[in-house]
Amino acid sequence: MVEYLFDENFSVSRLDPDGKKFDKVTRVEAHNEQVYMQLDVATEIFPLRAGDKFNMVIAPTLNLDGTPDTGYYTQAGRKTLADKFDYVMHGKLYKISDDSSTSSSTKVEIYASFGGLLLLLRCDSSSAASFELDQRLFLLIRKL
Repeated sequence: MVEYLFDENFSVSRLDPDGKKFDKVTRVEAHNEQVYMQLDVATEIFPLRAGDKFNMVIAPTLNLDGTPDTGYYTQAGRKTLADKFDYVMHGKLYKISDDSSTSSSTKVEIYASFGGLLLLLRCDSSSAASFELDQRLFLLIRKL
């Protein structure tokens, strides 16, 4: 069984908060009670609007049995974790830092790149405990 590194539901609050930069990519700003997120999404493939709700999972592999990813994609027709989601990206975690803007609890900022599409997660340090620098990740989203 695949062990998720992160599994949360979000509500889209804004699109392109800093203005539209690219024609086919939208920066989505979303949140829930504990986590703030910004994610670049190829909106021609997976359109999102303000108010949409979605589930986002980050996993180290797409193999349903949890075996490590080999780095090669095969179209062998076997079932994978991707079959349960609408939008999937593969990337790498490149930065983990403490967020000093909050004083009440320890917050961590996690940055990942998915072929140039960026992710920022701001969450409690306990939610980020399983992340490691330079870790290969699969980000999977499905609308609720």
